[in-house]
Amino acid sequence: MPELVVTALLAPSRLTLKLLRAFMWSLVFAAALLAAAVYGCIAFSHVLCRPRRGCCGRPRRIPPACLRDPELGEHCFLTLKSSGLRLHYVSAGRGNGPLMLFLHGFPENWFSWRYQLREFQSHFHVVAVDLRGYGSSDSPSDVDCYTIDLLMADIQDVILGLGYSKCILVAHDWGALLAWNFSIYYPSLVERMVVVSAAPMSVYQDYSLRHIGQFFRSNYVFLFQLPWLPEKLLSMSDFQPGGLTGPLNYYRNLFRNFPLEPQELATPTLLLWGEKDSYFQQGLVGAISSRFVPGRLEAHILPGVGHWLPQSHPKEMHQYMWAFLQDLLH
Repeated sequence: MPELVVTALLAPSRLTLKLLRAFMWSLVFAAALLAAAVYGCIAFSHVLCRPRRGCCGRPRRIPPACLRDPELGEHCFLTLKSSGLRLHYVSAGRGNGPLMLFLHGFPENWFSWRYQLREFQSHFHVVAVDLRGYGSSDSPSDVDCYTIDLLMADIQDVILGLGYSKCILVAHDWGALLAWNFSIYYPSLVERMVVVSAAPMSVYQDYSLRHIGQFFRSNYVFLFQLPWLPEKLLSMSDFQPGGLTGPLNYYRNLFRNFPLEPQELATPTLLLWGEKDSYFQQGLVGAISSRFVPGRLEAHILPGVGHWLPQSHPKEMHQYMWAFLQDLLH
């Protein structure tokens, strides 16, 4: 078929997609401005109630001692093949078994996996990274340095750079969002997945369009689309001002590829969800299950548990993980 004819046939679809994206971005920025007004009022009220604290976080020149606990592992750096960036990670149990790679969420770092590092280093080589832009890892300032494709390349470089051909991927929140994508596009590098409190992007998109309550739970996502203001507001809550732009840039790329096509999920996965998660509705668990190849997903909703499950209920998480990984143990 002549190229001109193909171009003409595709023109209506391309125009529709452009109009849909323009409409979506107008809604996103309208929601962002509304969220900015609400959070700005809340921040102003906090300043009025606690004037001595002011409007800036407290500077912390010395890292807390817990970050240097030798029982958690050895602190190392890895230069990534794709980007040349240096990522910080904590490693323990090398030689004890397969690679178990931990990906943290927002606004956290490797230390959010402290309980799991202690628990699993006897049977696995456990590695908890500071993702790009976080902690002691390199933090480019450009928002375009935090696209999903680049972040997935980071994960690939970590696995291969540590000398492995596959891993058990354990992830929470933003780290879990990356893990879902990684398991789709790099399936040969993921033997098993343990996902806590996050849905694949396409599932979240479709679910949110049908459940307005999920939009309200995720209102902060719209605020984070704006420049400089989220950094200022979060620094009032004692987040270090210099360490916020990188993590917030993850959110600023969140809508770059919307709308998304549905994707089939096939990696053997343990999904753990808190019944009282403040940010994600329980209905997302069923939506995730509907996208899975039968028999590949084991999902549990933990009663009375919130969003920060790896830290608030590590014992329960460990029990599910040991059972899920039993056949991999030597």
